[in-house]
Amino acid sequence: MLGEQEIFDRKIEQEIRIEPKDWMPNDYRKMLIRQMSQHAHSEIVGMLPEGNWITRAPSLRRKATLIAKVQDEAGHGLYLYSATETLGITREETIDQLHAGKAKYSSIFNYPTLTWADIGAIGWLVDGAAIMNQVPLCRASFGPYARAMIRICKEESFHQRQGFEILLTLSRGSEAQKQMCQDAINRWWWPSLMMFGPNDDASPNSRLSMQWKIKRFTNDELRQKFVDVCVEQVKTLNMQLPDPKIKWNEETGHYDFGEINWEEFYEVLKGNGPCNKERLEARKKAHEAGAWVREAASAYAAKKNYSFNSPVHGSQPAK
Repeated sequence: MLGEQEIFDRKIEQEIRIEPKDWMPNDYRKMLIRQMSQHAHSEIVGMLPEGNWITRAPSLRRKATLIAKVQDEAGHGLYLYSATETLGITREETIDQLHAGKAKYSSIFNYPTLTWADIGAIGWLVDGAAIMNQVPLCRASFGPYARAMIRICKEESFHQRQGFEILLTLSRGSEAQKQMCQDAINRWWWPSLMMFGPNDDASPNSRLSMQWKIKRFTNDELRQKFVDVCVEQVKTLNMQLPDPKIKWNEETGHYDFGEINWEEFYEVLKGNGPCNKERLEARKKAHEAGAWVREAASAYAAKKNYSFNSPVHGSQPAK
């Protein structure tokens, strides 16, 4: 008779999804909680850089589209919090960890959105990097995570097209608009590359995550794919990527690119980025301000449940 660990290992090897009620190693559960809650936090915090442009969008069409996008991000966060709860941790616990600074979110959201072009750059580069990271997660070994990612990736692909279209419009506009477009690309390019995480030799979680088939590609593999795609796409914009070392390498069949400023990356992770404190305070404030909504929803649910089970107003006891 096979032991629990052996059954788990065989499921991973045979590409059989691990479901919440299945036995799983404690480290596997911990890794999923860390990754999935961080992903959920990133979706929610990621609403902030774009949300402050909703009232300043240049047209009603842009405003409506941006509202829809920010609303999508909120939904993504809720899907992922729900999926994380299947691992035995409550949503309240994960949010408390974020507010206490014990949990991380994507470093990219600690940079400011200075112009309307930044909204386009976020769509093209940030959401593009997210898609590169997240499409393989549709095949993650943990069922609830993989299923949530299918819908999220479909919506993210819309976000990327929206961002690219914003930049394309600016790139065909006035000289000032073209400069705004290039400036946004310059500022968001390197932080977008950092989204894939540290180099493989400095990433302690990647090896085990790939062994358990949560991740399917290494950080460096995904980053390289992203660079290869963007080098071609930027030509359509008639803009430049801010890296003079980008060059086609015949031997590797990929584009070489410059060294990332890892010192900046780790400083942002430590909480010393341009907007770290602002983002976290905004989340705490929103959470506190929304307490009455959560309390009212809980009270209504409890009342509805009581009414449903009441002998007078709801189900009748069996005779």
